[in-house]
Amino acid sequence: MGQEAEHDKISKVSIALSTAGSNDEADRIAHALVERKLAACVNMVAGVRSVYRWKDQLEEAEEVILVIKTTEDQLAALEEALKALHSYELPEFIVLAASGGSDSYLQWIRSSVR
Repeated sequence: MGQEAEHDKISKVSIALSTAGSNDEADRIAHALVERKLAACVNMVAGVRSVYRWKDQLEEAEEVILVIKTTEDQLAALEEALKALHSYELPEFIVLAASGGSDSYLQWIRSSVR
C-alpha cells in the first residue's frame, strides 16, 4: 500500500463552529459532545455580539462561540447531537477542514473522537 493510499484512510480533522445563547448552554453542549466522543475539545468564547436576520427581523444577541475539534467521520453524528442538545430552532453548524497543524495534535484529536 502506497503512502498516499495509507494517508487517505486517516480520518481528516475538522473544525465545527456553532453558537450558544448562554455560558450555561455552551458548557452543557461542550461537555456532552466531549463525553460522547464526538469532539476532542470544545473551546467556548464568551462575550460575542451577533447581529443577524431571523424570520425577516433584524436581531442582536450576546452569544458564546463554540469551536469544536472533531473528525470528518463524526460530522453527521455531531450535527445531530448539536441539534438535539441546542435550544435554538436552527443552531449554527459550519464546518472548516483543518488543512494542517501539528501532527501530534491532529493525531490526539483523531484518537479522542470515536
